[in-house]
Amino acid sequence: MKIGIDTFGCDHGRSGTGAYVAAIVKNLPKDSPHSFELFGAEIDRYTFDSEDRIHTFTGLHILDGITGDRLWHMFSLKRFVKKQKYDAVLYTASTRVLPMGCKVPSVAVVNEIVSNTLKDQGGFFGKYLLRKSLKQATMIIVASQFIRKDLVNLGIKPEKIEVIHNGLDHSLFYQHEIPDNDTVLIKPFSIKRPFLIYASRISSDKKKHRELIKAFSLFKEKTGLPHRLVLAGSDESNAESVHREVSLSPYASDIFLTGYFPHQNLPELYSCADACIFPSVGEGVGLPIIEAMASGIPVACAKAGSLPEIAGDCALYFNPDDIEGFASSIELILKDDKLREKLIKSGLEWTKRFGWDKTVQKTIKVIESIVK
Repeated sequence: MKIGIDTFGCDHGRSGTGAYVAAIVKNLPKDSPHSFELFGAEIDRYTFDSEDRIHTFTGLHILDGITGDRLWHMFSLKRFVKKQKYDAVLYTASTRVLPMGCKVPSVAVVNEIVSNTLKDQGGFFGKYLLRKSLKQATMIIVASQFIRKDLVNLGIKPEKIEVIHNGLDHSLFYQHEIPDNDTVLIKPFSIKRPFLIYASRISSDKKKHRELIKAFSLFKEKTGLPHRLVLAGSDESNAESVHREVSLSPYASDIFLTGYFPHQNLPELYSCADACIFPSVGEGVGLPIIEAMASGIPVACAKAGSLPEIAGDCALYFNPDDIEGFASSIELILKDDKLREKLIKSGLEWTKRFGWDKTVQKTIKVIESIVK
């Protein structure tokens, strides 16, 4: 069987979807009876490469950007899939590039809460296309039960949806030996310790960056502790308001915005942090919290979205809209040694169940099930 893997809509690897594709490619089984061909923008020929190189890549010269990706999928995808003679296609960014009406069996990957995406879509036509695209997919793989329930509520047939949790790269995210230095040097950054870490793109209000800044400022005022706050993520639609919130904080000098932070450098950043604070209420995957756990630091996160499913009993939960309670949770996770020890130990054990090899194996089984 020849399986096509669509890499369009993945921001050239600089997003969660891009990291998902890279992990899938890295863990394709060497002994598989199937052949795998990635297709996407020519500029990404080596973006999703792997050492074993058991896949091929077909690059296409199209207008760079999400508009070009969508136009190509609307007008050229059917012809391309037929020409390449794929037996099935895996659409890794199915909510962004909108594959429509292909006769070849298709598996759409959904790693976000679609009802939130529909609210953010500008017009009726965009919402209509997204719904139609998902309903036309042969099968849909979702990253959590929370996303599955969301899709069912939107009218997608439950039997078309398979829950396969994202994996974890244990070769990157593990309990690193922490250097006895006051400063973490990760080129081009120099970050003074101690610090808290929130690794997420600065995008929608649901990420709760502004609430975190307010809670951190209150925490600093109440405790006088020397901790800094590191916000590691690229600036997107909500960045201006978040930067403004930082500038208004009396502790602005203790808040460090890195901008885009390479995924491969995150393990060291996590390992050197005193805790991961994750206030987002719109997460369908929640991968950063298990990456933090696997790195050996305690996690405090919002009790919302898929996070309780992904973190289990291994995190401290809070309401990010309750700023005083939020600030108290930050204080608690830093000052309560017994709680810290419990969260670190349980988190390390919990994350053993997440592996990209398992994710890929289950994904291939879903693809096999739809090809007659």
